[in-house]
Amino acid sequence: MRPSSSSGNSDWKYPLTEPRARLVPALVYAALSTSVVSSLGMLLVPTISREMDVSVGTAQWMLTINLLVGAIATPVMGRLADGPHKKRLLLWALSIILIGSIIAAVAPNFTVFLIGRALQGLTYGIVAVTIALARRYVAADKVRFSISSLSVTVSTGLGIGYPLTGIIAGVFDFRFAFWFGALFVVTAIIVVFRVVPAGPDERAPRARLDYAGAGLLGLGLGALLLGISEGPNWGWGSPWIIATFVFAAAVLTAWVGVELRTRHPLVNLRVLRNGDVLLANGTGMGLGAAMYIGISISGLVAQAPDSTGYGVALPLFWAGFVMFPLSVGSFTANRLVRRLSRRIGLTTLLPIGAGMVMAAGILLWFAHAELWEILLGMLVMGLGMGTINAAMPALIARSVATEDLGSSVGFNQVLRTVGSSFGTAVSGAVLAANIAPDFRPTGAGITTTLGIGAVLCAAVFLTLIIHILTTNSRSVAAGRTDARVG
Repeated sequence: MRPSSSSGNSDWKYPLTEPRARLVPALVYAALSTSVVSSLGMLLVPTISREMDVSVGTAQWMLTINLLVGAIATPVMGRLADGPHKKRLLLWALSIILIGSIIAAVAPNFTVFLIGRALQGLTYGIVAVTIALARRYVAADKVRFSISSLSVTVSTGLGIGYPLTGIIAGVFDFRFAFWFGALFVVTAIIVVFRVVPAGPDERAPRARLDYAGAGLLGLGLGALLLGISEGPNWGWGSPWIIATFVFAAAVLTAWVGVELRTRHPLVNLRVLRNGDVLLANGTGMGLGAAMYIGISISGLVAQAPDSTGYGVALPLFWAGFVMFPLSVGSFTANRLVRRLSRRIGLTTLLPIGAGMVMAAGILLWFAHAELWEILLGMLVMGLGMGTINAAMPALIARSVATEDLGSSVGFNQVLRTVGSSFGTAVSGAVLAANIAPDFRPTGAGITTTLGIGAVLCAAVFLTLIIHILTTNSRSVAAGRTDARVG
């Protein structure tokens, strides 16, 4: 059925038995399920090390390989999401994630387990696909709020996934946690199949995929994330690490040249000239690093014994609940943003969110010895990240053409992934340099790492404040009105 052109954003609508209102919840559920799957990592590193008889450093590859594949897959999936086969792409991605979850659950050894974790790396590209579907099929007056809701599911899913991982792995074992993830993805596949409109999207461009750009970006990001992830293990000054970073810089430089010359690039770098897009990407990368520093250290403190002087000594069953306030805060922020956005612009919401993340970082820096302090820090961080994640994609969406939305949001997700990897690497490097005789991090190492996260948050916050002060007067003079989320 095709309505008239005045129907808003789409030339498609559901039959009466399938109201359009079901689309956004279906897409949120798909994004949430994969976010839950991606959380099956950080809490389980000590368990995987013990169960599969590998060192903790080797077990960290379950995080590294997941990030490497995610960094490569996200921009490719983002560009494909701009094409005509959005639903097919989403179903294929979910199916591959399902296969990866099953492989991880039944893996007889660590090598096979890593293969499963690699396939699960496609989770990082799911949000870009769901956002492209929302932009295409949701009514025009609901698009920005829908995009914001989808982006917030990243932090909301982590807050839900960590407690579930802790409960399931604590009561049973880590394999049941991956089986649960597989079941969650199966339900998402069913929902997407039944609710999301079938393709092809006749309005979408049918451009050839930029294979050269995909290959160069994947190779460059892979080398960059490998260097960041392995720096603490190989040594930041080792020839291998230096060579890895030089190689990554050379490949990424070549990638920029290819993208600027290609007619239909994987990522349209020209949109980065837009101040809003550049602002969103810089914010995402900086606060992605800060958030992962806070999450990783909070999880470590929660499970550390009392003898360390800073540990809360929670068993694995309860340790995951430390992240639950992050989910509550993200969900609450998304609801508040919808109301506040009627009076506050997107570029103003970014520093508000960054200010809350900074407050959480400072709180955790100076107060993390008690459980309630960590829980409060996670709640405030969730409020801040929820506000930022609600504003960033909508800020990008208002600034780029429809045919570049998927790749632009995908590239934003890539930068957040790079930032997260940087945060994880910084944590590992500082903690490795501050190890006690019992091979656990010292209190000074914990405090220093949290301090780095807080300083990083403050730097992002001050940058955003300076930006808004220097641009507001020009915007008012030009008669512009800042966009709203919903």
